[in-house]
Amino acid sequence: MTFYDGIYPFYPLQRTSFIFSTHLLTIILVFLVLTVSFLLILPGIRGKSRLFWMFRIIISLFIGIVIVALNFTSDWAEARATTNTTYKSFSSEEVNAEVGLHIGLYGINITLKGNPVNQLNETINYNEMFAWKDTIDEEYGNALERGLPNPILYIAEKFTLNNPCGLIYQYRYSGRYASATLWTAFCCWLVANVLFSMPVILYAGYMMVATAAFIFFSMASFSTIMNLPTCLFTIGTSGAFQTEYSGSFWLALATGVLCLIIGVLVVLLDCLIPGKIRDAFSVGVDNDEDEDVYFGEGYLNSNFLAGVTTTPLTTLVLPTDEIRKVSRQPSLQELSVRL
Repeated sequence: MTFYDGIYPFYPLQRTSFIFSTHLLTIILVFLVLTVSFLLILPGIRGKSRLFWMFRIIISLFIGIVIVALNFTSDWAEARATTNTTYKSFSSEEVNAEVGLHIGLYGINITLKGNPVNQLNETINYNEMFAWKDTIDEEYGNALERGLPNPILYIAEKFTLNNPCGLIYQYRYSGRYASATLWTAFCCWLVANVLFSMPVILYAGYMMVATAAFIFFSMASFSTIMNLPTCLFTIGTSGAFQTEYSGSFWLALATGVLCLIIGVLVVLLDCLIPGKIRDAFSVGVDNDEDEDVYFGEGYLNSNFLAGVTTTPLTTLVLPTDEIRKVSRQPSLQELSVRL
């Protein structure tokens, strides 16, 4: 026993706390690079439209990064409790710790943080991830072999396939449909950005409304888990604790409302003042160099006349006798003589 400083031989690993999700870090870095790239072109935009373009780029990329990041966050719903609980199996020693359950679209995170962190000659600060896969029972078996603390194992067991609570089926399917609708919202966001660069601003507004609609659909899909009978968790002396909506859910709601407001405003402004809204987005306006110049009965493109000088047309004045000679038709006798 003393070989592991008081830790049982089947608990050889000192677990470290979770720092930051690599998926979220990658998404943030990608969108930061895109933001910097687009902001570098702002000095080339003239006049007051520079400020409008800056807000347009920032808001658009904010919506895009939120939609993508929401697929990988683990705080759509969460539950927390501070309790005195047993720390490990085959031991009656208790610790005072904060237990947390964080639910995402692809899995759950279970946290255990001691209060204080150092207790029983250990650093109690855990964050374990269990994904929604068919191998979740294997992940739970690996957690048993690694000797994770009792509170983590107790909560993870509730999400196994053979558990009577059946939480895995509720959360896995609701998260799967929520993720699918979020990716659809991301596709609508891409199409809307393309249409904003074309003289079809009205349809761009429609696509922003569609983006908001699919975000709301993802929230509705995830909310179905709250309408089912819940399985209570009882850990230590804290009693039961239940999950509630968390940061990602409310962030999705705020982003959906923002997309809806932008889409409705664009549609209304395009119907009321279409010319000004096209000028604001710098679409549908031709350059003076490409304008056609009207000359009498035809159109001449000014680009083909570059460097060519034209002389004005002059009217030829003829005497009256000459006009009569030109306009008079020959008689039949004259024609016969000629023949």
